[in-house]
Amino acid sequence: MGSATVDLLPVSGAALSADPRALAAVRTVGTRHGVDYSDDTAVTALLAERRRAVEATQRGPLVWLGGSTLTVGVIWPFLGQILPAFAGKTVLAYAPAGPLLVVAVAALALVRVRWKRELTHPALVGYREVLGIARAHGIRLTHVPAWLEGRSSTGGGKGATPVPTHPPVPPATAQAAAPSSSPDHEGTADERGPAPQAAPQIRASPAASAPVLVPPKPPAVTEYEHLADVGGWHDETGWLLVFAGLIGTAWAYSTGSPVGYAALLLVPVAILVWLAGSRQGHEKNQLREEALKYVKSLEAAQAAGAHVPELSPQLRELVDGD
Repeated sequence: MGSATVDLLPVSGAALSADPRALAAVRTVGTRHGVDYSDDTAVTALLAERRRAVEATQRGPLVWLGGSTLTVGVIWPFLGQILPAFAGKTVLAYAPAGPLLVVAVAALALVRVRWKRELTHPALVGYREVLGIARAHGIRLTHVPAWLEGRSSTGGGKGATPVPTHPPVPPATAQAAAPSSSPDHEGTADERGPAPQAAPQIRASPAASAPVLVPPKPPAVTEYEHLADVGGWHDETGWLLVFAGLIGTAWAYSTGSPVGYAALLLVPVAILVWLAGSRQGHEKNQLREEALKYVKSLEAAQAAGAHVPELSPQLRELVDGD
């Protein structure tokens, strides 16, 4: 996404504060982990810092060592059979694959241990607990980042560290109205004395109590949601048509059958397929920019105190891909 970073939180402090019971439970978790999870600024900084730490474990020399030794260890037995230097030397042709695979497994296992350690950082454990509390109190989450739950970049699967599930909390019931008089003795008007004057009611100005509105979803964003998962087959289909045309032409040339040259017609068809894919990709990129602008407007509304609705799967993928 370039410089357009999305900082849309799974749940805002305003949404948590709307339910006193949820806010009390969140503050208990925050006290235990030393983080104010109702402070949007603090949570945004926390998630950005911990995400960088999690992603750093998936880069570096150890990852390169594990990936390269795994590749060499897998292909070594096949290369050893065709290399002239190893001809007739069974040990050299097969034996090195074992130590290479051991090194690869050890390196990749250590990478996963470090990755899991970062995901289970106490501050992140507390935040996932906060998200579970919010769900239990009926507060809808805007989205849950894939990296936070240890899911793949496409958001699939349960993840290594999913948000915990808590029993649903029943909605709060209204308090019973307090009795207006004593049950034993009300007394006469003289005994009770003069009735106290009602306290003057102070009304908040409409501007002070006006809720923050969530921006409506533009039609372009709805169209992006419909087209986000469409396409992606044009490149493969185009190449298949080209290969089919070349094979048909080669067959016609080798057999002397002029009918086979008709396969050359598949080449312009492939070009048309590529052009259609290019147009669709250009349209999707434009709609993607509109969707990103919409998500940024939701982020601004959330920062102003609005309760942002749950994102669609296509918009969640857009945010996770940031």
